Amino acid sequence: MTATPPGKCLLVAGSSDIGLALAEDWARSGHAVVGTYRTWSTGCEDLRTLGVEWFPLAFERGCESGEPARRFFEAAAGWDVLVFLSGEQSPVGDFADVPFAEWERSIQVNFLSQLSLLHALLPHRNARASLGPLVIFFAGGGTNNAVVKYSAYTVSKIGLIKMVELLDAEMPSVRFTIVGPGWVKTKIHETTLNTGAAAGANFEKTREMFRGGEWNPMEKVVACCNWLLGQGREVIGGRNFSIVHDAWGSPDLGDALQADPSLYKLRRSGNERQFGRD
Repeated sequence: MTATPPGKCLLVAGSSDIGLALAEDWARSGHAVVGTYRTWSTGCEDLRTLGVEWFPLAFERGCESGEPARRFFEAAAGWDVLVFLSGEQSPVGDFADVPFAEWERSIQVNFLSQLSLLHALLPHRNARASLGPLVIFFAGGGTNNAVVKYSAYTVSKIGLIKMVELLDAEMPSVRFTIVGPGWVKTKIHETTLNTGAAAGANFEKTREMFRGGEWNPMEKVVACCNWLLGQGREVIGGRNFSIVHDAWGSPDLGDALQADPSLYKLRRSGNERQFGRD
């Protein structure tokens, strides 16, 4: 993370596997790191020795109140980087078969609660950050196909992809972007494994991955986030990056992104095709 000078980084759901990796890398690079956790772990304890500040907050219903939340917002003042890492796959199943209350809760956790917290934290950003404060969300699959059995999770991630584009258009002083990490070996896949065959084809795919599949290395996820920190809004603003498939870090990609404002954004397919009308 040498592209930018030391700053203050907030990791929401920072005790996730990706969150812990980012917290360690950024703390070792001299950044002030503030993270939230739902469940305390040895990883949190180890990173506390590096100066990472932890707060026991889940934010599943948006902003919380009480002493931990008050102390978190005090520690968050002047943030330069804000990363949202919270997410869960459940409920897994066809939309018509899962209880709607569970489906609705997934939208809350994976979409609305993150935006609620963002709304509360935006006034506390460091307005003097050289490239502008940076907000990173994490995406999932489903941009180019229908991921059956995971409708709540997928539509939440699609919503975040569009939201970063909207925010980029509304707030040019802040950099908003979202990344798809690909298959990273993290705890999120436990939901699919526990669901079993009811998860459909993704159950077998997940099981194959744990039996010896080729995971996207955590180091690559951290490297991509570090690359994002050093990029201007004209390159990353409002865009969805695939950590696995995109040539992030390439000067050629940077030139292409600046030349095409629609690149790596949600767009309807087939607009160029013309059909007759009756």
